[in-house]
Amino acid sequence: MRGALRLVRFRGAAGGGPRLGLEEAPGGDLVDLSAAEPELPRSMREFLEIGPRGLELAQRALQSGQQACPRGAARLLAPVGDPQKVICVGLNYHDHCREQAAKVPREPLIFSKFPSAIAGPFDDIVHPQDTNELDWEVELAAVIGKSGRHIEESQALEHVLGYTVANDVSARDWQKRNGRQWLLSKTFDTFCPLGPAIVTREAVPDVHNLWIRCSVNGQRMQDSNTQHLIFGVPALVAWVSRFVTLVPGDVLLTGTPAGVGLFRKPPVFLKPGDEVQCEIEELGTICNRVV
Repeated sequence: MRGALRLVRFRGAAGGGPRLGLEEAPGGDLVDLSAAEPELPRSMREFLEIGPRGLELAQRALQSGQQACPRGAARLLAPVGDPQKVICVGLNYHDHCREQAAKVPREPLIFSKFPSAIAGPFDDIVHPQDTNELDWEVELAAVIGKSGRHIEESQALEHVLGYTVANDVSARDWQKRNGRQWLLSKTFDTFCPLGPAIVTREAVPDVHNLWIRCSVNGQRMQDSNTQHLIFGVPALVAWVSRFVTLVPGDVLLTGTPAGVGLFRKPPVFLKPGDEVQCEIEELGTICNRVV
């Protein structure tokens, strides 16, 4: 059985280009995988394309205890910076449907973000001048590790490498404009913070029973559990693969629970200076300041 890994991308204290690494423990120091195995690519997507051999080398580097990098000396980047696709799902929590009096969808509602929206786990979220209704959405994101098309739901998790935390930042006013297509509202630069690590499936006993939370300026706004997902990860992977080929590094955001700013009474929206913290059990925490 493959060992559990927590894969990251980072820059060292001396700067330079992105490097691949591993968390020794949740929130702990790093192992510099790019130093331990110099022949490996430094793009997470290209690393995942290698398949099982790359993961074996990562496991060997972790077990060696060498090439350690103190966490304080590293700047964590989004664990996948150049995916081919960022796929998103709307209205996929029962409690999120209830808070807006929406019917539970009969099939997954799929939209997308451009990869250029991706930001690191502690990078700033840039508040665009074009919106007055900037909102948060903590989400579980699945990262594809094996290519597939027309994947059976019973085999879908074999195509998932692991999971990470995402914030599906949204401009609500633009969600209601442009023919009510959601793309523009979701894909401004920095509207997809990801991280801190890709936690492989082996480290997550039950992805459909994890608490999922979001706080703004220390106030808890979202507090739910992935057991309230309408369509679970296998169903989503199977559904999306009916239409497109999933490839290593693709990121699949699975939807947000209740507690977004739009449906509060009165609505609450983000402003420059706010700090948004998203966390999921077993996966970790991302924290982004609005500027």
